[in-house]
Amino acid sequence: MLNWLKEDIACVFERDPAAQSVFEIITTYPGVHAVLIHRLSHHCWTVGFKWLARFIAHLGRFLTGIEIHPAAVIGRRFFIDHGMGVVIGETTVIGDDCTLYHGVTLGGTTWNKGKRHPTLHNGVVIGAGAKVLGPIEIGAGARVGSNSVVLKAVPAGATVVGIPAHIIDNQAKKELANKMDFNAYGMTADMPDPIAHAINRMLDHIQVLDTQIATLQTALNKAGINYTETPIKPLNGCEIDDGYESDN
Repeated sequence: MLNWLKEDIACVFERDPAAQSVFEIITTYPGVHAVLIHRLSHHCWTVGFKWLARFIAHLGRFLTGIEIHPAAVIGRRFFIDHGMGVVIGETTVIGDDCTLYHGVTLGGTTWNKGKRHPTLHNGVVIGAGAKVLGPIEIGAGARVGSNSVVLKAVPAGATVVGIPAHIIDNQAKKELANKMDFNAYGMTADMPDPIAHAINRMLDHIQVLDTQIATLQTALNKAGINYTETPIKPLNGCEIDDGYESDN
């Protein structure tokens, strides 16, 4: 237990540049307090003192603003930065070296007993305000953008953003997603908007169809078939700025 506590404190220096000393971390970091209290409440839960475990967890929530069910399984070097409003449900499993920011919910989507909360593999980072819901797996090294809502499994090493969360999958978007490590508290001005991206692709498709229709009209007129319909006004200037480069 002591070695785990030392690791929990040491990992803060790696992930929070504002940390100045061990004394500061021990006395002023609610995320560290919440993890320490959870280690105690989880031990009580596993040996059968479940009311005591819940009461200790309740005190931890009162003191830190972070709610962790004592049955949740949490690995080593787990860091909650700031932490206010974090909720970790009963059947959550969190691996080693994971990081959560404030407002994160690891919640369930059913009232049925059994596994109903997420499993986070090693090295997962979840940005501020994100919601990861249901008995899904977040692969090792995955990143969840701030305020995202994740309802499906995320592969190892992937970055997801949006509501519902979408995987950022091509190279240009991955380069943009690398900024996520520095933007765990909110979206940047150049963060891609999946909805705007979808609309732009639809507009591109419509413009291609317009070109094909104009070509067919010319061919019909040359063939002696008089086509007199008024041409549709082109969609010039309808591009929506979504942060993506055009595919054309």
